[in-house]
Amino acid sequence: MTPLNATPEWQSLSADRTAIEHQSIAGLFDQDPDRFADFSITLDGLLLDYSKQPMSRDVRERLLALARARDVEGQRDAMLTGGRINRSEDRAVLHTALRVPAGVPGWADASITEDVATTRSRMAGLARAIRDGQRTGATGKPIEHVINIGIGGSDLGPRLVLEALAPVADGPDVHFVANVDGVELQQAMAACDPERTLVLVVSKSFGTVETMTNAYEAMAWLRRGVPADEVLARQVLAITANLDRVQALGLDPELALPMRDWVGGRYSLWSAVGFSIMLGIGPAAFEALLEGAHGMDRHFAEAPLEANMPVMLGLVSVLNATLLERRSQAVVPYTERLGRLPAYLQQLLMESNGKSVDTDGKAVDLPTAAAVWGQTGTPGQHAFFQALHQGTDVVPVDFVGVARPVADEKGDPLELTANLFAQGQALMEGRADEGLSTMQRCPGNRPSNTLLLRRLDARSLGALIALYEHRAFVEAAIWGINAFDQFGVELGKGLADDLKPIIAGGLEPTGLDSSTAGLIARYHDWRG
Repeated sequence: MTPLNATPEWQSLSADRTAIEHQSIAGLFDQDPDRFADFSITLDGLLLDYSKQPMSRDVRERLLALARARDVEGQRDAMLTGGRINRSEDRAVLHTALRVPAGVPGWADASITEDVATTRSRMAGLARAIRDGQRTGATGKPIEHVINIGIGGSDLGPRLVLEALAPVADGPDVHFVANVDGVELQQAMAACDPERTLVLVVSKSFGTVETMTNAYEAMAWLRRGVPADEVLARQVLAITANLDRVQALGLDPELALPMRDWVGGRYSLWSAVGFSIMLGIGPAAFEALLEGAHGMDRHFAEAPLEANMPVMLGLVSVLNATLLERRSQAVVPYTERLGRLPAYLQQLLMESNGKSVDTDGKAVDLPTAAAVWGQTGTPGQHAFFQALHQGTDVVPVDFVGVARPVADEKGDPLELTANLFAQGQALMEGRADEGLSTMQRCPGNRPSNTLLLRRLDARSLGALIALYEHRAFVEAAIWGINAFDQFGVELGKGLADDLKPIIAGGLEPTGLDSSTAGLIARYHDWRG
């Protein structure tokens, strides 16, 4: 693929970089009081307002021309129909096939469609049996608690969904364990009765160190607390692609749920990885989650680029992160129910597109993924918003709001919503009133998007998550990188394995840099 920097479409934008950077966003509204109508997109109760970006109609047209030149549509169609677009691993990328309604053709080949339907049916039947008390623990007591042990995509997606939809979760209480430091696991076990607890071990390889370390401890806890020989076979369920290892650990391979190589971890909450979601909110609500995501998939596949929500969200990101070199982005949900969203998007966007090599193995010539960070709205206003308004770095913001919450929250919706809308307005307009000191003034002209959900329910949450998935795809298509591998993740893991025997004292720390060797020595000294 031609390097992005060498394309005429990019060179056209780059030539006007300074003018775009200093474009008055408020001035665009002065020129066109109806700008909101033309720079917003609504789909099934989800609104994207990108009107507070330094994007004139001319700049938008040039960004759309760039998307066409980079063949976003062709690459999208290849992904949705099962092309092996993950070239470095020679794999298809078919997380979208996981949320296709039964009987709808054209999204994957027949074998994958059948596999998805079979797995989804197994998940639903098992979830109903557990939720209804028909499938019990080893001593006959109903399952009231679930401990989901996984890390990365095996944790973040299900955790986000169940925290967002907690008020409508009517199944077993689900506890999540990711960190290997033992804190989350100890807290989970302290809250659970081992005779009434199902442990989910979620790992594609069934060899992820953090996950298996926690899994062994949880299994030992079950053995200590449950007076039944078949406790592991009854109360530990594997979600994996490695059935041989499942059986070797004494678990029931017939109970295991599959993970497939055509679904990356950070795109996997729609698969068996989401079994904890189904246990918590039930099969019907899980189907609604899938329906919302599939609705966004269809929109991404069918809407013209200029009216395509993922395309425009991706182009806004490329405009800020690459053309204007704004190297971080804040995500600020105005509901505690979506408090996990920034962490989820950190993995989705930064693991997907934090790459410096293109699909041909050549160094990229422009910045790719920006750092993603944030927290919920009004607490964030009393923490980092000072830097958003007056800091030296311009940080684009995605504000996420909800018109109707997932349940009858007891807070003040007027206060919350006024703050949500005021912050985007304040970032754009700034403050330079006569009589204010220079320290009191805010420069303004700082960009933001606002995503507004009609209500926070399973369907709209599915659409929101799928929107960001496709944004990552659009970015990668334009940058010319592969959004679906993650070789950088493996480097630190390998070095950790090398250091373990040295830290344990079994090997001399030879060949190490002085910093690593010094840290190990100090650790031994302080450890005693």
